[in-house]
Amino acid sequence: MAYFLFIDESGQDHRSSPYEVLAGIAIEDQDLWNLIIAIQDAKKRIFMRRYSADRSELKGKRMLKAKVFRLAAQLAPFPEDERRELAKLCLDNGSGAGRSELTALAQAKIAYVNEVFEICSRYRCRAFASIVTKDAPTPPSSEYLRKDYAYLFERFFYYLEDVSPSSAGIVVFDELEKSRSHLLVEQMDRYFRRSIKGRQMSGQIILEPFFVRSDLTTGIQVADLVAYTISWGFRRIAGMAEPARNELEGVVDRVCRLRHRTIRSIGNNPNHEIWSFYLITDLRTRTMQGR
Repeated sequence: MAYFLFIDESGQDHRSSPYEVLAGIAIEDQDLWNLIIAIQDAKKRIFMRRYSADRSELKGKRMLKAKVFRLAAQLAPFPEDERRELAKLCLDNGSGAGRSELTALAQAKIAYVNEVFEICSRYRCRAFASIVTKDAPTPPSSEYLRKDYAYLFERFFYYLEDVSPSSAGIVVFDELEKSRSHLLVEQMDRYFRRSIKGRQMSGQIILEPFFVRSDLTTGIQVADLVAYTISWGFRRIAGMAEPARNELEGVVDRVCRLRHRTIRSIGNNPNHEIWSFYLITDLRTRTMQGR
C-alpha cells in the first residue's frame, strides 16, 4: 500500500499571518479518488456551479478570511436549499449581488470547508503541520533541508510505520518556481541520503517528490485549508502566544480530529507522546545554534 502526502504552506510571505505553517494531508492510495469525488460533489452541491469562471482554487484565505465570517453572521443561517440558490445567484451576479446573496455565499463557504474536513475524516486522512513562529531564526545557508520540512517528514514517517512497516510514502508539493523546486529536491536528496534520520525514513518515503498545479489538485487545496486554519486559529500547543480568530474554533476542531498521535521511545522515556502538529521556534539545527 502507498500513502500520498500533499503539502502546502501558509504565511510564507511574512506579512499578516500569525504563524508560518507547512502542512500536509495524508491519504491511502486506494481512497484518494473517492475523496476527490466526494469533495467535487460537495462543491457542486453547495455552490451549484464552479466557484469562479476562471476555475481558481478554493484557498483558505478566500474561504475563511475574517470578512467571510462577518458576512455570514449578518443574517440568520439560511436553510440549505435556500442558501444554495442564493449563493449561486451571488456567484452569477458578482458585484450586483444583494445582502442576502452575499450572506448566503459566505455561509456556503464555511459549510464547504467544514464538509471538506468531515470528508477527510471519513476517508481516514491524517493532517501534519510544522508551525513556525514569526521571529524564528533561520539557517544561514540553503544547503540543508529546513527543520520544518524535516519535522514534517519525520512525523509522516512515524505514521507510515504505525499503519504498516511495508507502506510507501509519496510526497506531493504545490508547484514552486523552477529554481526553488530544484533546490528543494536537492535538499531532500541530501537529507534522506546523508543524515541518520533521513536514511532511516528513506526506507518508506520515496525520495523524489512530485510537483503539481494546486488549482488542478484537490489534495493540495485541502492541505492549503489545513495550513490556513492552523495559522489563524489553532493554538493548542504550549508556547503559541499569537492571538487566534475565535470564529475559526469550529473549523479548528475538525482539523484537530485529523491529527495523528503516536508513541516512541525517546531518550529515557519509553512512552514519549508525539503529535503530528509541532511548534518550531528556531529553524536552525543544534550545530548552527552553536550547541
